[in-house]
Amino acid sequence: MTIASLLLAAAIIVADIYAVRAKSLVRAALALVLASSSLALFFFLWRAPYAASVQLSVGAGVVSTLFILAISLTESMRGDGA
Repeated sequence: MTIASLLLAAAIIVADIYAVRAKSLVRAALALVLASSSLALFFFLWRAPYAASVQLSVGAGVVSTLFILAISLTESMRGDGA
């Protein structure tokens, strides 16, 4: 393994741990974006461009956007009713 692979693996692990332990749901979702983007870079590094592009578009793009939208809508509804 190269140093870049080890750094990306460490970034993925740290971002995932932060996502689990974060108090704020928005920060947890942003940590998942970082982990997903790091995984896409890992795929590019290992010369799997199709897997990287799918991971980047679906993992970091669509899923993260839906998470943040759902969290924002849930928090706004909770703030009105409380």
